[in-house]
Amino acid sequence: MYPEYLVEPMRAELTTVGFEEMKTAEDVDNAITSEGTVFVVVNSVCGCAAANARPAAKMAAANGKHPDKMITVFAGMEKDAVDRARGYMVPFPPSSPSMALFKDGKLVHMIERHQIEGRPAQMIADNLIGAFEQYC
Repeated sequence: MYPEYLVEPMRAELTTVGFEEMKTAEDVDNAITSEGTVFVVVNSVCGCAAANARPAAKMAAANGKHPDKMITVFAGMEKDAVDRARGYMVPFPPSSPSMALFKDGKLVHMIERHQIEGRPAQMIADNLIGAFEQYC
């Protein structure tokens, strides 16, 4: 686990734009299995989260058409919540950062770490916006 003071600003990058922080496995279950669309960001302290993933998630969240819920879990912090979120993302292997879109509890779109690393935030946001337009 990382010190909370270290990750708080990274959490806030998403929570200040409407993402809800999931701290328990039950929180994750309740959010993902609900009716409608849910966008999940597995947040991380790594550089590609800072430079690419969080900025992309924020850009996509600002789109006119977006999911009913936007949630986030933090890798290296709330282990049970992160593990539960990743369980819903099977068959994709665990990675952080990563992003997933669910519709009525079913995974419909996934972006893994290897699709985030080295790609501009705008390119990732455009990918997410396309998924939002299709499923939300």
